[in-house]
Amino acid sequence: MRERKKGSKYGSPNLVEEEALLDQGYALIAGIDEVGRGALAGPVVAAAVILRPPINSDRLATVRDSKELTAIKRESIYKLIVAEAIAIGIGTVSSQIIDSINILNATTLAMRQAIEQLSCYPDFLLIDGSIALPRTRIHQKKIIRGDKLCLSIACASIIAKVTRDRIMVELDESYPHYGLANHKGYGTAQHLLCLNQNGPSPIHRFTFAPVKETHRLL
Repeated sequence: MRERKKGSKYGSPNLVEEEALLDQGYALIAGIDEVGRGALAGPVVAAAVILRPPINSDRLATVRDSKELTAIKRESIYKLIVAEAIAIGIGTVSSQIIDSINILNATTLAMRQAIEQLSCYPDFLLIDGSIALPRTRIHQKKIIRGDKLCLSIACASIIAKVTRDRIMVELDESYPHYGLANHKGYGTAQHLLCLNQNGPSPIHRFTFAPVKETHRLL
């Protein structure tokens, strides 16, 4: 029996979905997750991860939903996932494009980019949440709370989170008046205060209400 993480009612992500698909003859199963949909600044980032078969869950026993891990722990597990994956793809869609096509379309675009960046083409997609990937011939399944339940998706959540956090730390150097390295672009009290004091920057999402209202007041 898998040990449950203290404070999490879901315990460790498992291989139930992957093993069922392997039994059906699918070989390259990609877990997909995104991060940054609700942020006020910076890109939305998606990751696709195909774990090397046969998948060794013992070596990935520390994997959890990225939101349940500290930044230091995520960085450590990120390296572990890279070592255990047969392929990893990353998709990044900027705030300007988000404003142009809306966050839902930007999210599916980032997911599609992540799949295209994989070094091998998957034959099944396990996608976190309720967003399906449109216009694809690849078989797919949406899994609510997939980042807590499904190992491949949980791995993708960590890859996406670490990648986006690194981007936001870099953007903090170019836009130092917003505290981006601390809150990673989300609507914290600190971020909203900085927005009120400085107005939005070029990497803010102007179609998002808090940014739109601040911009309107300038």
